[in-house]
Amino acid sequence: MQRIDAQIEAFLEDLAYAPILEMFRHLKSGKKLRSKLLLSIAPEHEDSVVLCAIIELIHLASLLHDDIIDGSALRRGARSINAAFGTKNALMLGDILYSKAFFELSKQNQSIAQILSQAVSKLAIGELMDVRLSENFNPDEEAYMQMIHHKTAVLIEAVARCGAVLSGLEEEAFAGYGRHLGLAFQIIDDILDVKNDEKTLGKPAMSDFKEGKTTLPYIYLYKSLTPPAQERLRGLFKRELSPEESAWLRAGFEEHESLQKARATAQSQAQLALASIKDHRKQELEALIAALLEREF
Repeated sequence: MQRIDAQIEAFLEDLAYAPILEMFRHLKSGKKLRSKLLLSIAPEHEDSVVLCAIIELIHLASLLHDDIIDGSALRRGARSINAAFGTKNALMLGDILYSKAFFELSKQNQSIAQILSQAVSKLAIGELMDVRLSENFNPDEEAYMQMIHHKTAVLIEAVARCGAVLSGLEEEAFAGYGRHLGLAFQIIDDILDVKNDEKTLGKPAMSDFKEGKTTLPYIYLYKSLTPPAQERLRGLFKRELSPEESAWLRAGFEEHESLQKARATAQSQAQLALASIKDHRKQELEALIAALLEREF
């Protein structure tokens, strides 16, 4: 992971503008799920570390734009770039990271470049889907799954496909693994937003709902409620919750086992991921799934 960070910094140093590195170094390093995935599939390939750095630049750019759209003040427990440096700087840094990533991607194998560039287009569509869905309370599970497929899973799917290309493995099998891994990852993320506290999350608990995201736990809760309670839940959408309202939501999640239902859906996606590579058993990929399901932040 240190080699990947060093490669990212080398990419940014090429741009010869100090504020870019200053803002980048403000960002706290994340889990690097996408890099771990690529290195689990293609650990020996000479291009793997460079490709990981490109993928991380793309992912970071998407997070910067996501924080601007959501108006998020925190990212991984620290002030977000838009909060620390302003929205204009955050927007331009995101554009710079995307542009540099695509420049470096143009030097890669054409198949790899096409896979990742198509995924980024779909990722942007996922952001737009998320914005549109946030306009109103969304009780439609299928619309939610379609949105998280674009916004989260398509890039992870593309990374797994790239790993298969680099290693000469079956593309569709590993793409399927990445797709279902991505869906499970986002569902677990949405569960943790409800379940954990601000200290663990690095952001306020239940902030997704306040920002206009009707995630899977809320959809399952909605389906379990009486019509009057459904109306109350709708009325809390995109609002600063009082302690009493937060307590009512938590009681509802517990009574109707909404978090457990969402976790079961994530586990089902995880099983589909493993089934996709049943003929290519890789211990690292099985461990990646296990760590995903067990994580608490």
